[in-house]
Amino acid sequence: MRTRALVIGFAAVLGLAGCSGGGTLNNFRSGQTGPDEFAILPTRSLAMPADLAVLPAPTPGGANITDPTPLGDAVAALGGSPDRLADRGVGASDQALVAHAGRGGSDPQIRARLAQADADWRARNGRRPLERIAGTPVYQRAYAPMALDAATEQLRWQRAGAITSTAPAPVAD
Repeated sequence: MRTRALVIGFAAVLGLAGCSGGGTLNNFRSGQTGPDEFAILPTRSLAMPADLAVLPAPTPGGANITDPTPLGDAVAALGGSPDRLADRGVGASDQALVAHAGRGGSDPQIRARLAQADADWRARNGRRPLERIAGTPVYQRAYAPMALDAATEQLRWQRAGAITSTAPAPVAD
């Protein structure tokens, strides 16, 4: 009788745990794509134009009158002139910085390579059996080898002679 009550109690606990439906932000699975907060842009309200001849020709990826221009809208909201955004070249004051940053070349496929490397890492460091049953987040555990300890790094840099003006003085050992 007692064994039966334990089995029923255990089944009830498992059933309730299955209903928790915890968030998926830190509970990733291999190949799962997360939310893309940059994919959602507010659009202007639909309105019938006074003259249909002013509508742009429909082109894939082209603009239309309801698509926002977020950069231009931000510049206008801050009191600037959105017309000055037409020239998107590198400013004269930043050309040396851009040249120095790109001195070793760049990899046009860097995003795809990093995404693949991250997917491989997540496949190797995904949920363990008990984590799957409990539905616990595994993000912190999976990426723990890549995390830096801020205090240790600060001490290392201060001992190396780096100037860390906003950080507290190193602690004597």
